[in-house]
Amino acid sequence: MAQPLQTPAKVRRLSAALGAEITGLNLAQADSKLVDQVKGLLLEHQVLFFPDQKLSQAEHVALGHHFGDLEDHPNLGKDDDAPPSIFRLTASQGGIADEWHTDITFQTQPAKMSILNMIQCPSIGGDTMWSNLYLAYEQLSSPLQMLCRQLTALHDAHPHNHPEQTAVHPVVRVHPETGHPVLYVNEHFTRRIVELSAPESEMLLRYLTQFVTQPRFTVRYQWQPGTLCMWDNRCTQHFVLNDFVGERIIERVTVMGDEVDAFEPSLEQPYARPGPLSAASRHDRQLFFHFNPRD
Repeated sequence: MAQPLQTPAKVRRLSAALGAEITGLNLAQADSKLVDQVKGLLLEHQVLFFPDQKLSQAEHVALGHHFGDLEDHPNLGKDDDAPPSIFRLTASQGGIADEWHTDITFQTQPAKMSILNMIQCPSIGGDTMWSNLYLAYEQLSSPLQMLCRQLTALHDAHPHNHPEQTAVHPVVRVHPETGHPVLYVNEHFTRRIVELSAPESEMLLRYLTQFVTQPRFTVRYQWQPGTLCMWDNRCTQHFVLNDFVGERIIERVTVMGDEVDAFEPSLEQPYARPGPLSAASRHDRQLFFHFNPRD
């Protein structure tokens, strides 16, 4: 049977910073032409919302495969009744991501993008916010941009009870498709600036992770069941507002395999505490063992 023709997409921008709502496309019948159109919109707007899609799990997985290899979450549990690539988050079981984060940055190759299907949500509350990490970098002063381009950061899975899972990424990465610089630290997974002492790192990380959450960098979306959302994990962070009563259920597929490259290569070495070991050495223990792993 021939596929019905797609009507032209209607694009409604949701904020000056990022985000667009798209209507007029049927993602359950996605072909290569439609996927190319969506990829272009995603690069332009960073996060896209498609109301009234109501995809089945099979259609959801099929759509995800158009964008790359899929993987479920490496640490969090999943619904045994769902296909292997679908990761379900249920609010009543702790599935509320109420810290700003970029997904899975504790891995060397984090997520490229995610596709979220809103299954059930409260009528009020439980909105999600995204932040534009291009814009956050652009709004730093020139001296601070220069400093950040010379630094790397240690990320870990401590929020998932796996602090031993670590990766080091540049503080300023380059987006592999747009070529633009991205401020790439987040409050949930980023633990330490590698080249700075622990007190210096704490001050700078606190500033940067709070800086990216300013309202002028963000979009906020109020959900309806059946809405499908895609976001570019390489240049955004997101945050769920924990302000609701009732159940909130999402299903997500994650496109993996991101290659995180620095916008400028760092010429600095990891921080090494001078002098003998002391009580203060504990602040550098995780950094030391990342670069000197135990058997």
